[in-house]
Amino acid sequence: MTLTLSDMAVDVLTCGDGREKTARAHRHAQAWRAASAAGQPIALGNARPPDQPSRPSAPALLDPRDVPRRRSNTQTGRIALLHALAHIELNAVDLHWDIIARFAHVPMPSSFYDDWVQAADDEAKHFNLVCDVLEAKGSFYGAMPAHAGMWQAATDTAHDLLARLAVVPMVLEARGLDVSPQMIDLFAAHQDEAALAALNVIYREEVAHVAYGSKWFNWLCGQAGRDPRDAFHELVRRYFHGALKPPFNEEKRAEAGIPPDFYWPLAAKIAAAPQLKGDKLP
Repeated sequence: MTLTLSDMAVDVLTCGDGREKTARAHRHAQAWRAASAAGQPIALGNARPPDQPSRPSAPALLDPRDVPRRRSNTQTGRIALLHALAHIELNAVDLHWDIIARFAHVPMPSSFYDDWVQAADDEAKHFNLVCDVLEAKGSFYGAMPAHAGMWQAATDTAHDLLARLAVVPMVLEARGLDVSPQMIDLFAAHQDEAALAALNVIYREEVAHVAYGSKWFNWLCGQAGRDPRDAFHELVRRYFHGALKPPFNEEKRAEAGIPPDFYWPLAAKIAAAPQLKGDKLP
């Protein structure tokens, strides 16, 4: 049976094992690109995604307030930080495949699917890079508890593609651009070359994912005759829980197509240093 793109998305979303989930993500992304290159594009289809993606039996998922905080100047603390990052990347794999299947009813150009298949493929690579570093340190994904609320943004925006683009890539993934330089500096200070190599790949490629969100958000606003900045403010205030946290990585946000007048009006009144506790994807 020939799989549609939404079938592929559901296949990834319903796989509970992290390594197998990412293997499927890679396999489907390669099939999508190969078919397009051959002039025989895969049909979008209409397979229904699950409300919640399948997850491994570990890690234990806790309320964000109950996730233990560890000092990043210890080896255990840095392993915890990498574990939180692996959790973020696995959720990102699901988020990007979900946007494809969840909104298959919304007419979009084929390049929309090219972008999110690529983003999902990148996130699968990121998860495996971080898992490899964890395992080299004698740990593994699932060894520590993780944030239970990371799918909430998907649930809140399941009915609205514009809201999904505003909250996930343009707020949550943009947050990753803010905290990544501090993470890189931390591992550089401890001369952790393996972690640094993984973090630098992730930082470089996440800019494109935020840019995909900005591009398609602006495209949809143009189609609807809406002002993108006003629409962004309205949707973030409605669907994102809390204010945005400065300091912001203005250079990388601009590179991704998000100008300061989008996020500064939504910022917390008192600037707070980024918290290295796995809050890129909420």
